[in-house]
Amino acid sequence: MTRRMHDPYKAFLDRDGPAPESAAAGPLAGLTLAVKDIYDIAGQKTGGGNPQKLAEAEPAQRTAPAVRVLLDAGARFIGRTQTDELTFSLMGQNAHYPFPVNPAAPARVTGGSSSGSAAAVAGGLADIGLGSDTGGSIRGPASFCGLVGLRLTHGAVSLEGAMPLAPSLDTFGWFARDIETYERVADVLLPAGHESARDWKPFRIAILDALVLGPAERAEYERMVAVAARVLGTPESEAAFTQSIDDLYWAFRRLQAAEAWTVHGPFISSGDRRLGPGVKERFEFGATVDAATVERESVVRAAFKAGLARMLGADGLLVLPTMPGAAPLTDTGFDAIQAYRERALRLLCLSGLSGLPQITLPLGTVDGAPFGVSLLGPEGSDRALIRLARTILASTGTA
Repeated sequence: MTRRMHDPYKAFLDRDGPAPESAAAGPLAGLTLAVKDIYDIAGQKTGGGNPQKLAEAEPAQRTAPAVRVLLDAGARFIGRTQTDELTFSLMGQNAHYPFPVNPAAPARVTGGSSSGSAAAVAGGLADIGLGSDTGGSIRGPASFCGLVGLRLTHGAVSLEGAMPLAPSLDTFGWFARDIETYERVADVLLPAGHESARDWKPFRIAILDALVLGPAERAEYERMVAVAARVLGTPESEAAFTQSIDDLYWAFRRLQAAEAWTVHGPFISSGDRRLGPGVKERFEFGATVDAATVERESVVRAAFKAGLARMLGADGLLVLPTMPGAAPLTDTGFDAIQAYRERALRLLCLSGLSGLPQITLPLGTVDGAPFGVSLLGPEGSDRALIRLARTILASTGTA
């Protein structure tokens, strides 16, 4: 049985089956690895945050290839981590399990769906926490827990052997407390780039900045932008996208929900799966999204993707808030949590719809809780964004 004996942050899950072996040496030797419970581990069941799915699963025949790459590079597996139910949530509150604790702000949520991996890394229980990002499940927890997190260019790392949610939006991802560790993992997972250093052209968009919650958050966001500007130069102000933020939000919501129902609808429909609040309603919504709606929203998505690519060119960089503010308090009511989620998705959906990479940096705090700033770059600029993050963090003395 794979079990974390000391887990004050409720990050890990007990799981029957053998722990995978690691290489004795390699570029990740000496680093510990926590794995979100959507990735197959040979000989173990994958639960995806739903107890019935876990009970009905068969032990995996092989370990997910991306996980195996890290193990072969010397990372040592230490356990499975919690995920929000079927990964269809953003706050780290799975109704079937004790909520993970945010080590950086214990009175606040961790964010999700990669909740356990974020908690494990932020709490120093693991050096590398594997997650995934469909609607923000790397970027949100990273911002909430004071971590580095990158949503990769879509398809940059294989998701073979991972439970999907919405395949056209799903991406592999990981957390680390410091940029050096983050870059070591990237060096193993991402193909070596042949690009020279970029002369970045940063810009910002007022309607995105306006999604930051209140005066304290706005002041801290402006301070973070100024920190990044010491390296990048002052971001120019650009006009808004051709589509409204609400139109982009709804395109994302409908496409994600339709794909999620296609993937998980048969399982959900085959019995009473006792889905948690919010998750249940999101899947029910997905069941109502018809083919004509998917086609219409796909046109919106394609136009946005092309327009953002033109706006960025080869070296444009969109500076934006990762989330509207710090993580909500754990005792925040359901309706207020939902309102925060909908506001956050208006920021998070841009990278998802476009398939472009976005990195969040732990540069800020609000009321003593972490608050991140994001940089969204052109397709394939993943490694360049990590290198840029290293430079920005070094300029603050925190790299």
